[in-house]
Amino acid sequence: MEEQRGTGAGGGGDGPVKGARAGGRAPSSHAPDLDRLIHERLRLGIVSALAVNESLSFADLKKLLNTSDGNLSVHARKLEEAQYVACTKSFEGRLPRTEYRLTTAGRRALERYLEHMEALIRATRES
Repeated sequence: MEEQRGTGAGGGGDGPVKGARAGGRAPSSHAPDLDRLIHERLRLGIVSALAVNESLSFADLKKLLNTSDGNLSVHARKLEEAQYVACTKSFEGRLPRTEYRLTTAGRRALERYLEHMEALIRATRES
């Protein structure tokens, strides 16, 4: 599995959590890594919003996620660096417009993340 590591907003490192398990139980040897890059709340919001929209502007994402320019910019850039989102900059008249879309790699990463979370939920309910 690809590992994304880094620092910055979102509290601590952004690498995957090895064998993350609910309830503090010991992880199984085949437990996949949790993608911390997507797990952070605002980045999960960005990826989720883009998964159900062909593209969204910076202003649309900012309003949808109820966040500041700086916060959205930092988290969107992390996703862009990981190639989970693509960013297109243009102008409408004299006004800059930044548009984001989910890449194929971003969609795959979101699907893996959701599968992992569903497995954790199932494991918790079965215990």
